Amino acid sequence: MILETQKNNPYRSASYVISAHTLKQLPPDSGFEVAFAGRSNAGKSSAINTLTDQKSLARTSKTPGRTQQIVIFDIDEERRIADLPGYGYAKVPPQLKAHWRQVMQLYFNQRRSLRGVVLVMDIRHPLREFDEQMLNWCSVSGVHCHVLLTKADKLKRGPAQATLLQVRKRLPQGATAQVFSSKSRVGLTELIARLDGWYGFTTMVNINDQQQGPMK
Repeated sequence: MILETQKNNPYRSASYVISAHTLKQLPPDSGFEVAFAGRSNAGKSSAINTLTDQKSLARTSKTPGRTQQIVIFDIDEERRIADLPGYGYAKVPPQLKAHWRQVMQLYFNQRRSLRGVVLVMDIRHPLREFDEQMLNWCSVSGVHCHVLLTKADKLKRGPAQATLLQVRKRLPQGATAQVFSSKSRVGLTELIARLDGWYGFTTMVNINDQQQGPMK
């Protein structure tokens, strides 16, 4: 139960800033930054578009792996969304995978403004190798991680809740999870409440919340 949430959605004001191939190209490392990460077909772009109530802010494509840079969207002068490159398909060249592995490790270790990571997983195929890697990076770096089990509309409520419970049992300490659907908008209020806390929009209290780990 969320005791306090923001009535208006501040994420509707999000706008594209830059697509960065290296960390040096990113905006200054200050303020509040939340990253969205996920495999190429997990529904990451659709989740960002649903959050911001914009149909095409983040590019969606039937071809996996389209996002091959860190795409930055400004919410306001102090707050940003970072859309991290999605990969995991054989069509992505090995050199590109190696490059982004190195960039992501540096990003998690060095980005001081990073307040949390929304890790997007297809609820039908959770906790793949890439997901485990991202969870490990968050844990080692002391960054909050919130798992978004997308495409929940593809499952009935019972199986969806069962998957959520199974995923929560396997998460490292401090990580949280929820179900979400861009199509039906299930879970949108919960996601906004989570982000509000990370961005400092409100003082969010969730009496059913899992214990949080240390924040950078």
